[in-house]
Amino acid sequence: MADLKLTTRAEDYSEWYNQVVLRAELADYAPVRGCMIVRPYGWALWENITAALDKRFKATGHVNAAFPLLIPRSFIDKEKSHVEGFSPELAVVTHGGGEELEEPLVIRPTSETIIGHAYAKWIQSYRDLPVLINQWNSVVRWELRTRLFLRTLEFFWQEGHTAHATAEEAEAETRQMLDVYADFAINEAAVPVIPGRKSAAERFAGAEQTYSIEAMMGDGKALQAGTSHNLGQNFAKAFEIRYLDKNGVLQHCWTTSWGLSTRFVGAIIMVHGDDQGLILPPRLAPHQIVIVPIFRTDEEKAAVFENAQRLRRELVDAGIRVKMDEREGMSPGFKFNDWEMRGVPLRMELGPKDVAKGSVVLARRNRPGKEGKAFVAQQGIAAAVSQLLAEIQKSLHDRALEFRKANTFEPASYEDFKKAVEKGFAFSWWCGGGDCEAKIKEETKATMRCIPIEQPGGSGKCIFCGQSASEKAIFAKAY
Repeated sequence: MADLKLTTRAEDYSEWYNQVVLRAELADYAPVRGCMIVRPYGWALWENITAALDKRFKATGHVNAAFPLLIPRSFIDKEKSHVEGFSPELAVVTHGGGEELEEPLVIRPTSETIIGHAYAKWIQSYRDLPVLINQWNSVVRWELRTRLFLRTLEFFWQEGHTAHATAEEAEAETRQMLDVYADFAINEAAVPVIPGRKSAAERFAGAEQTYSIEAMMGDGKALQAGTSHNLGQNFAKAFEIRYLDKNGVLQHCWTTSWGLSTRFVGAIIMVHGDDQGLILPPRLAPHQIVIVPIFRTDEEKAAVFENAQRLRRELVDAGIRVKMDEREGMSPGFKFNDWEMRGVPLRMELGPKDVAKGSVVLARRNRPGKEGKAFVAQQGIAAAVSQLLAEIQKSLHDRALEFRKANTFEPASYEDFKKAVEKGFAFSWWCGGGDCEAKIKEETKATMRCIPIEQPGGSGKCIFCGQSASEKAIFAKAY
């Protein structure tokens, strides 16, 4: 597969994406329509994402737990706006053990309801608050149009659920987790994101306020890469999550939920990938460097492999994730192309001449051809590789940020706005009106992605209706 040329991004971006996912062996199609099999290489990438996030969650005081996959239908029905938001996407179990169930069970689309039920039992007093729980799991939403990683019927994610004594604490938690997601995206995935607030039309079902991180993909479209919801007291009232305050008065809690899913793998592919395939950020790549031994005779092979194994041990001891390509019957050129397709940040080429000279060739994935190659001494190899990986990480982020800036426009008129959303982001004054938002979507297929936290200040005229506006919003076509 590695020697077959990919469809280029310019030819067909969607087909390029699908081919990269399959050829890099990140995922495969499942026998159930809309589901995916995450292959070991894709799961290793997801494991690195989960490790980076889990570390951040625990540093902010959160703990992990596990809640059931099956939720009584009556739980979903308790929170009216929630069930209205999810009804078309629900998968419902009506039979079990060969008999019809007394009450249908919903396969969780998200866990607010089952967790609300548990919190109502666990929380009695202000001393029990805050409750800060996260779980790693999969959920099912019966999507009509699916694409590997970006939108699948079943997907993997984490969902955080917290309960607080005051509205202020719940809002602080919601914003804190938005910041955690942004920090992860920028510093681990090298994906520049815009944190912001969703419109009322785009809020999570049952939320008072929804925040998201929005990223620009390589074709100029937006991807919602993580969300954080302030649920107010909606779920607390539906499930009677109450506590006795310091004055002995019974109060409803204020709750939040927040999540980031395997959709982020799609973001990494589309933000960094090129016409040769994946380019993975070093901090998340399953293999940070691949060693490709080059030899002709058995004698050369013995000397090259001995040298390669010594270098591999040095790198592993330095905490670097290394893959040694020992596959037989494949040319070095085939292996180079294969690892380029899989996006490994660095490739080490080692032949008999390199062994004799005490050097190696290091090739950077993000700089194809001779420009990305350098001869490096074997002595001090771990330090040299670490430095190069750090440079690649920064370079990927900076390139993605430059691309976003170059494709973000501040249109002066609605005509300019319509042209802008065909290319990338339109950063425009918006009155906040739902009618304007709906008409823009109808006429341009662009949606209001978020109202960025960082605002320019001042005021202007709504890009659609011309009324006075105090905030600017990001509009774009999206995945």
